[in-house]
Amino acid sequence: MATDVSRLVDAENGRISRRIFIEQEIYEQELERIFARCWLFLCHECQIPRPGDFFTTYMGEDPVLVVRDGNGQVGAFLNVCRHRGNRLCRAEAGNAASFTCAYHGWTYRNDGRLVGVPFIKEAYHNALERERWGLIPVAQVESYKGLVFATFDAEAPPLREYLGEMAWYLDAFFDRREGGIEVVGGLHKWIMPCNWKLPAENFAGDGYHVTWSHVSAIRAGFGGDFRVGADPTGVALSPGNGHCVMTVGANMNADPPAPEIQAYEEKIFPEIVQRLGPRAGTLKPVAGTVFPNFSMLKPTSRTFRVWHPRGPEKTEVWAWVYVDKAAPPEVKEANRLAGVRVFGPAGVFEQDDMDNWQACTQTGRGVVARRHPLNYEMGLGHDRWNDDLKAVASDYRFSESNHRQFYQRWAQLMAAEKWSELKS
Repeated sequence: MATDVSRLVDAENGRISRRIFIEQEIYEQELERIFARCWLFLCHECQIPRPGDFFTTYMGEDPVLVVRDGNGQVGAFLNVCRHRGNRLCRAEAGNAASFTCAYHGWTYRNDGRLVGVPFIKEAYHNALERERWGLIPVAQVESYKGLVFATFDAEAPPLREYLGEMAWYLDAFFDRREGGIEVVGGLHKWIMPCNWKLPAENFAGDGYHVTWSHVSAIRAGFGGDFRVGADPTGVALSPGNGHCVMTVGANMNADPPAPEIQAYEEKIFPEIVQRLGPRAGTLKPVAGTVFPNFSMLKPTSRTFRVWHPRGPEKTEVWAWVYVDKAAPPEVKEANRLAGVRVFGPAGVFEQDDMDNWQACTQTGRGVVARRHPLNYEMGLGHDRWNDDLKAVASDYRFSESNHRQFYQRWAQLMAAEKWSELKS
């Protein structure tokens, strides 16, 4: 029986129960009603550019194989052999026309069809219907500006509808220049002993912690002026469906403190405004989360990442550094170095965050601690829909407006049994 979450999330009054970060029953309900239902990020198209290219990832705790087949079509399948359920492809990425299970040798083409079964004549007496035992495909796969998403739910709305007004803000991160972005420097993976929602909400709207948690890194020269300076024009934005964005004013310097990057950003700013429209001339998106677990960041380093759930107290982070494809080589290299130094498992900012999220999760183990809700009141009553920005906007850049919108959507999904019950 599903847990009634209506008493656990009170977004209207800014109260969140600590139970949602620690209890196994709630976590298992999340896997069913959020990770088996929402659109989840898989990879960027630049990671699988050629026919036969593949990338292995997860949707929730389900292993998934993303592959561009021989016809150039991108598909996604459970990375699970249909015979005994062994993990089919063990490699992180590569190029293959087919995939063979290491257990009993069942072989599948890169379009998911089962094409090889050892001893099919002798042991199966030619009675196995191979066409029925291909890889299990995800229900829907779509791409937006090179970002490949998928959902296990055939009734989920189309990706563009799911993104809604968040699509423009994704453009501001990933489609600022002709050609979009590309990944540089490979993939970082690490485990954090925290609940997945804590990093997701942090990237969604928590600028409040920066001057406290990251003060040492900022004073050492790894931060930007916007982190400590006044910025009356920055706002927290919730475009809908649980998606969230943090912004600074258009005149605020919010780029990695490297001269190559600073000069590049100043040079291309008019181009960005021309490409994305007048909204780009009024604010700069600096961080955000596509609900539930795909986050991105621009200041200090260019990174996007997935918060893979691994239990109520464990999150596996997958993080990449990205750059404008049209950027010159020296700018791409400066961004790669910024990513290594600041974010990632050894980054000076990342370690501060991990320590906070770990402690926030572990204190929830206490029986008495869980009796008392967490306070998400900041900016309560000081946010409203902004027609120009196409989002619920806070009056000040430090606000928990985005947090409340994020958890309100979480609660809606957790309570609903099907998409038709959900409000946009």
